[in-house]
Amino acid sequence: MNVSIHYTIEQIAKITGGKCSHKNIEATAPLYLSLDSRKITFPESTVFFSIKTPHQNAGLFIESLYKKGVRNFVTDDKNIDSFSTPLANIIVVPNTIAALQRLAVHHRNIFKNLPVIGITGSNGKTIVKEWLNQLLDKDYSIVRSPKSFNSQIGVPLSVLNINEKNNLAIFEAGISLPGEMQKLEKIIQPSIGILTNIGNAHDEGFKNRKQKIHEKLIFFKQANHLIFCADNKEVATEIKNFKNKNQQLQLFSWGKNDDTILQIKTIKKDKSSCTIKALYNKRSVSITIPFTDDASIENAVNCWCLLFVLKQSSNEIFQRFNSLYPIAMRLEFKQGINNCTIINDSYSNDLQSLSIALNFLNQQKQHSSRTLIFSDILQSGLKPKELYTQVAALLQQNKIDRLFGIGKDISLHQEEFAFIKEKFFFESTEGFLKNMQTHIFHDGTILIKGARPFEFEKISHVLEQKVHQTVLSVNLNALVHNLKKYKEKLEPSTKIMAMVKAFSYGSGSHEIASILEYNKADYLTVAYPDEGVELRKAGITLPIMVMNIDSSAFDSIVNNNLEPEIFSFALLDSFMEYLKMNDGNNYPVHIKIDTGMHRLGFMEKDMPALCKIISQNHYIKVKSAFTHLAASDDEKEDDFTLQQFNIFKSCCAKIEKVLHYTFDKHIANTSAISRLPQIQMDMVRL
Repeated sequence: MNVSIHYTIEQIAKITGGKCSHKNIEATAPLYLSLDSRKITFPESTVFFSIKTPHQNAGLFIESLYKKGVRNFVTDDKNIDSFSTPLANIIVVPNTIAALQRLAVHHRNIFKNLPVIGITGSNGKTIVKEWLNQLLDKDYSIVRSPKSFNSQIGVPLSVLNINEKNNLAIFEAGISLPGEMQKLEKIIQPSIGILTNIGNAHDEGFKNRKQKIHEKLIFFKQANHLIFCADNKEVATEIKNFKNKNQQLQLFSWGKNDDTILQIKTIKKDKSSCTIKALYNKRSVSITIPFTDDASIENAVNCWCLLFVLKQSSNEIFQRFNSLYPIAMRLEFKQGINNCTIINDSYSNDLQSLSIALNFLNQQKQHSSRTLIFSDILQSGLKPKELYTQVAALLQQNKIDRLFGIGKDISLHQEEFAFIKEKFFFESTEGFLKNMQTHIFHDGTILIKGARPFEFEKISHVLEQKVHQTVLSVNLNALVHNLKKYKEKLEPSTKIMAMVKAFSYGSGSHEIASILEYNKADYLTVAYPDEGVELRKAGITLPIMVMNIDSSAFDSIVNNNLEPEIFSFALLDSFMEYLKMNDGNNYPVHIKIDTGMHRLGFMEKDMPALCKIISQNHYIKVKSAFTHLAASDDEKEDDFTLQQFNIFKSCCAKIEKVLHYTFDKHIANTSAISRLPQIQMDMVRL
């Protein structure tokens, strides 16, 4: 991540307590701060913080970055080779992470009056943060932690994003050892605190649960408000003791008991949503969320309490809960091979999050078969025998049909899972991948649950990928001939967008794309971002539109100059928020319009709201709009097709009116165009 900053190299040296050597007064003042040598876009205006971790010494990259144009460095290496970096400004500090934190503390103190929401706990931090942003974005200029940046390094990077336009901040903080929260508290200085679910994560770093709760509460020692669930008696007791030492702190409790400020009265679930009713100040209040699992309910109530603290308790804002959408980082839904559904929760692994994930799995009714791919739990504070006895009880309770256990500890305790008929154990992810037979996964739901060191994203990738076994003999000359014939039938000004999804329907994606590019196709279209990434790796430079994306793919989209198809308000808001967070500007997008085929897209009635959004931002630029048309030899169907076309033209005209520029229009059905001569578009899709 590159962070925009406004400090000179001399100021950075003074703030961090470092000594600046090899001073180059002609070097460009840094505008960006980076920790990742792979993601430096503007080397001449970047200051690189060389961070040492147990797995990586970024100091090894200083010389190579210097050769690429970076001239400003912060390092704790006193013996850096000055001969290899003669024109660099190098700030030498005792500890680079501490220097980064000192810079963040300084920056936070400049915005002393900024209301800051600080979130900590074992589970739910990122989801609460993102949901609060969804709920409050219309009313505040919010700065928040990117993704799950809640560590000793992630927190300072988050806080350095504060600017004078912000009137609300939302940051999360995570710890695994005593003493860590003191540092994060000084950086974030929350005025409003939220304590989310306290689970087993990082238990082994503390003497007991009481110590862990106490360490997390340090985060709120300067806060004015603290939101927490009082149903957890151990947490409630520690908070009351904490309050006695911090008299300025006002507690906002919620739960089922009468003495809570927000008393939960009923939780009514149906197939896809849940209505929560409560009492607040002796009046009945309620929200409805589009989720039914217990974790989402708890996270939503924490957000609800925050709205009361901010005095944002109108019916209008409560209605926004019904539009909350899931955060892709956790419990992510994907389509898998052989008609499987994949729930990807490979972000962390502990007993609490396992219970939550299994609860979520039970909500899914698409398939009767349930498979769990599960790694060792690395941080539990329990002896292995006791730990895997508890894991086995959870799996038995949730009726897991097939288990793949990965890790040395779970393999040593496989006898605990005797009740599962199909079970397989591997000591490593590599061992699993080497021996995995994909054909055994079919018509079932697969929960992938693993600790980060096991790199379960490799497993997710294999199970998500589309496998094509059809072998084709492709005549490239015929392909070129067909392309030229289409061009002959089209106006010279009409552009051609060629569909190359699913590896060009099995015919070889980059080979077909290369031929199309050479023969002057104007666009390529793929179904998923990874297909576009592969084309970029193969050297394809044509514009590439991607039809199916979610928030987890935004990095791949932008880093590879791919152009997303936007088909919903939720996706539009999410992508604009990503661009805002990453300083994106005028990024090309394609708008999908639904004129009656109902293959996703904005309806005609959505145009006023859509036009308002895209006219009031500079993060995206509409490059094209398109729709699907029905096609038939039946005359009545032709009438329907023409009616759809007229709706499409009207929608495009409304968008162009507010944007004050023209964009391409195209239809995803060439047969309709050939049969209806009155349909003339700027672009066609083949």
